[in-house]
Amino acid sequence: MIFELHHNYLLPVSSLLAQSIEDPDVLGQIQDAWYNFIDSGQVWALLIGSFFGYTFKGFTG
Repeated sequence: MIFELHHNYLLPVSSLLAQSIEDPDVLGQIQDAWYNFIDSGQVWALLIGSFFGYTFKGFTG
């Protein structure tokens, strides 16, 4: 028995292109995300984690 599989490879691209954009201010969204990253203190977690990760790598490497 032969099974035929038909894939429509254009479906994901066409559905991506057909979506409506609610807020076209991409740079504003990036800026808001950056300020949220700073205000929430996640930048300190990134810096402290990078420092300890690099230090631990130095001990084990």
